Order: sequence, then structure tokens, then C-alpha cells
Amino acid sequence: MPDLTPRQIVDELDRDIVGQAEAKRAVAVALRNRWRRKQLPDDLRAQVMPKNILLIGPTGVGKTEIARRLARLVGAPFVKVEATKYTEVGYYGRDVESLVRDLVEAAVSLVKAREKEKVSSTAKERAEGRLLDLLLPASPPSGNWSEANSDEAAERRKRSREKMKARLEAGELEDREVEITVPGRAAAPVSILGAANMEQMEMDLQGMFEKIMPKAAQARTMTVAEARPILLAQESEALLDPEKINEAAVTLAEESGIVFLDEIDKIAGGEDGGGKGPDVSRQGVQRDLLPIVEGTTVNTKYGPVRTDHVLFVAAGAFHRARPSDLMPELQGRFPIRVELQDLTRDDFARILREPRASLIVQYQALLATEGLVVEFAPDAIDAMADLAHQVNRTTQNIGARRLHTILERVVEDLSFEAPDRPEKFVKIDAAYVRERLDALAKDEDLSRFIL
Repeated sequence: MPDLTPRQIVDELDRDIVGQAEAKRAVAVALRNRWRRKQLPDDLRAQVMPKNILLIGPTGVGKTEIARRLARLVGAPFVKVEATKYTEVGYYGRDVESLVRDLVEAAVSLVKAREKEKVSSTAKERAEGRLLDLLLPASPPSGNWSEANSDEAAERRKRSREKMKARLEAGELEDREVEITVPGRAAAPVSILGAANMEQMEMDLQGMFEKIMPKAAQARTMTVAEARPILLAQESEALLDPEKINEAAVTLAEESGIVFLDEIDKIAGGEDGGGKGPDVSRQGVQRDLLPIVEGTTVNTKYGPVRTDHVLFVAAGAFHRARPSDLMPELQGRFPIRVELQDLTRDDFARILREPRASLIVQYQALLATEGLVVEFAPDAIDAMADLAHQVNRTTQNIGARRLHTILERVVEDLSFEAPDRPEKFVKIDAAYVRERLDALAKDEDLSRFIL
């Protein structure tokens, strides 16, 4: 994990996310505290727990994006889950422990990608060697040849191999066909019908069946260009140590994992569950979350995983519920609370202009694939920001997601006509934007359904 200071973390987040300075500071400090904890003596380090964060704010203001960008920034395993998808233990559905298993799977993918990067050069050499073997099959054994003839043949073969290698590196043999052996399809997933909360057993059974019934290999003919990535993947896998990867992934998940619990306000509710039968997706889920967030051990197929030092970031709009409607014990496990602000008209304009992969940049790149150059005038961006802010105020406030709808409406005709359009340059100004959107934005009833 890079040793970024809180200020550096906020600066990096500012490159992709507009506003919400308080939330960025909170997550930056939480992340830096992980680095600080690692500098402590072992006896004290074990006692320092992460300060989990509760982000409170309407939809579309950047709650999820802050957590996602943060995990990507530091290369930490990250999972985003909706609290509403879980049910209380004992009922049909996913139990909350599965989020820890998802986190470990994300850690395994991260560690495996890093290890593959380390062995990439060796794997590439071995894959090229296998391609040469396929392009230049070995000579049949000759029992009657003299030693001199054998040496001469070996020398000729060496020269031929060197020439073939040069041609392969020059890209002259990409269309030459070779026959390679590829693994067969994996066994069908094992499913325990009607079994609730049996994910771990299903994974164990799946692994057992794969060992008992190994995948049958099959020979396939393909070009060198098609065979190279397959051979490279096979050689990379052969160079990896699965046990070492799994062990490192468990450690990474325990020390650096980030879990983003979205829609946590949807599981807030009273003890009586609203008087509508078993409250298996609300109060029960809160109770099951308590030990996970506080710190417990969850069994996974990679071994036991402790959640004591996993950072939990919860988020919710809290329109109908309040943070105080959560169980007091769960509230106490999220000591840092940050309220995110509604987006202003200026925020919308900045969202269109400033991020590295802003919606404007995305649409320009998409249409450029058709040879169409689209330029957005500054007043066009201001007009779209005005309309987004206006529609959010008069209808449902969906935050920055409103910009997706507005931009799609603005470039809809261009996107449809781009392949056949003779003119390959278009400048979009405020008049063009208003022509496409003003009538819809003014008609409040219509805008509820279209914008």
C-alpha cells in the first residue's frame, strides 16, 4: 500500500470526485491510520481497531464513488454490498458472513494479479518457447546415425529454431496454425436445493467434485495469435504457488480490506419489525452485522478470516429513517459520521468539466470511434448543469445520476446518426442543449418520467 498522507489521498480523490471535502477527509484519515497502526509495536498494534465510517446523504452525491476510488487508490481488496440483500441466519437467502467471503475472493484476485505481474517475463519466455516447439516439431529419433550426423542435425535444428524465433518476434507467423491442448470445461456448479445459508458447503462440495472429476483436456487448432494468450495464461498459472497466494490474500483481506455497506438505512427499523411478520431483512440483519463489524472469525475456503481490522464504510440516504433508528450497538460500531451535501448547480458544472473520465470525455471518446468529433461549448455545459439542478429540485433528486440522462438526451441523435453522418465535426452550444431539453424540463409531469 502506498504511504500516502491524508492530504495526498484527498488530492487524488479530488481528481475524480467533485466536492464532499468532509467525507474525503474522513476516509483519508481512516486510511492513514492503517499505516500508522503498522508502525506500532506488536502488543499495541493488536489493540488499535479501525474507526468505521457512516456516510449520510442523498443518492448520487458520491458516497459509493469515494469508497471505490479509495480502494483502487491503495490497491486494497474492496467489496460493495447492499445491506438489503441479506437475511437473518436461519432464513432463505444470503447471510452477512458471505460479504467476508466476497472480500477474500477480491483479495485473492488482487494478489494473483500482482504475482502474475512478477512472473510475466518468465511466463512470456516459456510461452514463446512452447510456440516454437509447436511450430518446429522435434525430429524423430534416428538409431542408425553416427554421432557426427546427430550433432550436425542438432546444429541445423538450432539454426532453424533461431530463424523461426526471429520470425515469431517480428510478427510474421501470427496467422500460422498450431494445435494446443486446453483444459475442458469445469464441472457444473453444485447446488443444494432449498438449503439456506449453505454457501460454504456448496463451495466445499464444488472443490471436491472438481478433484474427483478432473477437467478433460482437449486439443484445438488455432492461429499463433489466438494461442499466445492461452499459453501465456497457462504458463503464468504454472509459475504461481496457490498456497502462498491464498495465505497472502487472507492476510491482505484482514489487514487492508474495505467493505462498503450501502443502503444501510433500509434495514433500520423498530424492534417489532413494523408488525408485518418476521423482520428477517432488517433487525435480524443488524444483529448479524454486529459481530462482523466488531470483529469475529469467518470460515472461508481459504481458511479462517478475522474481521477485527477490516474497515467498514456504511452509507445511506436516511430519507425515511434516521441513524438513531439503527440498533444502538450497531450505531456504536460506526463512530465517525459524515453528512454529505446536496449537489449545487456549480457542482454539476464541475462534474462535467473536471474529473479525468468525466461524462463529457466519455461521450467524446465514444463518438470519436465513429470518426465524429464533438465539442461542447462552455455555455452548453452550464446549460446542462442548470437543467440538471432544476429537474432535481422539481422532481426526484437523484444527484449526479441526472447528468447521465440529460447528456444521453443531448447526444441521442448524434449517437444514432454518427456512422452515416457526412459531417464529422459538431459543436454543441447552449442553444442546442435547450432545443433538446427545454420542453421536457418545463413540463414537470413529463420530466418525472423522461428526465
